[in-house]
Amino acid sequence: MESPFRIYDVEQARRGILHRRPLDEVELPAAVAGRMAGIFGQGVAPAEAVAHILADVRTRGDQALRDWTARLDGMALDDLAVPPEALEAAYEGLDPALRHDLEAAAARVEAFHRRQPIHTWLHTGAEGALGQLIRPIARVGLYVPGGSACYPSSLLMTAIPARVAGVEAIAVVTPPARDTGQPAPGILAAAHIAGVDRVYRIGGAQAIAALAYGSESVPAVDKICGPGNLFVTLAKRAVMGTVGIDGLPGPTETVVIADDSASATLVAADLLAQAEHDPLASGILLTPSRALAQRVALEVVRRLAELSRAEVAAVSLRQRGGAVVTSSLDEALQLANAYAPEHLCLSLVDPWAWLGQVRNAGGVFLGEASCETLGDYVAGPSHVMPTGGTARFASPLSVADFVKITSVIALAPAEARRLAPIADRLARFEGLDAHAAAAEAREVRHE
Repeated sequence: MESPFRIYDVEQARRGILHRRPLDEVELPAAVAGRMAGIFGQGVAPAEAVAHILADVRTRGDQALRDWTARLDGMALDDLAVPPEALEAAYEGLDPALRHDLEAAAARVEAFHRRQPIHTWLHTGAEGALGQLIRPIARVGLYVPGGSACYPSSLLMTAIPARVAGVEAIAVVTPPARDTGQPAPGILAAAHIAGVDRVYRIGGAQAIAALAYGSESVPAVDKICGPGNLFVTLAKRAVMGTVGIDGLPGPTETVVIADDSASATLVAADLLAQAEHDPLASGILLTPSRALAQRVALEVVRRLAELSRAEVAAVSLRQRGGAVVTSSLDEALQLANAYAPEHLCLSLVDPWAWLGQVRNAGGVFLGEASCETLGDYVAGPSHVMPTGGTARFASPLSVADFVKITSVIALAPAEARRLAPIADRLARFEGLDAHAAAAEAREVRHE
């Protein structure tokens, strides 16, 4: 059988695994495409399907949420909300060791985000005062992936920054498990630890519609945050403007830059950790060492057979993963900056020496000890990071995503008279006579 992990030269990689495609051009896995055709008909693009779901939920509310959950997830739901007491019950019923681990992760995530410098400030003087007010967003909706896998870590990584910011109401939407019709106990326990106000057992584009437009059971929110699959991401893009969104985090991706000092075993482990998430995930090695690339390829095949999600990982590696042999580490960094990965791992003899050359990445992991998996769960920063090349302009989820800045302008009369002629002339240059007149009125002192 052909190995799912190929070795490319730079030009092959630029045309293939390093080539970014817009969301609308992402090729769906065959199984997903088949299901979508069965529900929406042949030739319906994912964005069209999402638009149909959003419009239906906006019109029919809870009934549309139930209908789409039945069609897409195969479950008939009565109450959409999870009873609040179920969160505490899940927490109490969790294995004590796992409960301890979730609390340890939550503590580190909270400590990291409490260090972020988001604060109100005012500068005062004879000319008056200027500054900014920081106010938390009132209502936030968080999407936590579920269904085929359980991600309590994603709940902690989104809800804790929101709580640190002082958000008044935190609602979580997450798909129900097919066997129980309820979110996984681990997710509910994490919701209890993070202080979430409400959990709703709905997922997909219909959950985003509920948060954006509201329904009989789900109050509308002011901002939606959190990662999801392609359909969730397309739905967030479609409702942007009706509500705020944190960004469009899609399938996970990792680039490992490694030299001859790197362990092929550890590099393979890190690439497979990303590949097992999703068939659309990507795990890419950039290295000037062909020998290392060959060792990693062998190790990937060996370890792949041991994984419970081997089929998912194999599809991911075959379509979006592999090793790229570069002419130098400098070229590897240039390729990484152009690709702008969610995670960039520097498995190098001296990773700190290369940190200054990193321009575009959601998170940088220095040295083999700082593996991306630790960032996923317990290091501290939120693991919700920009994907799809958006690390060129976007940042990881943080407290800043859950607050608003209001500018404060309190000019002393004398300062207003000094500035008014400048505003007057600029307004006239722009052809805005009423603006000019308002400024001119300040040029003369009014008692």
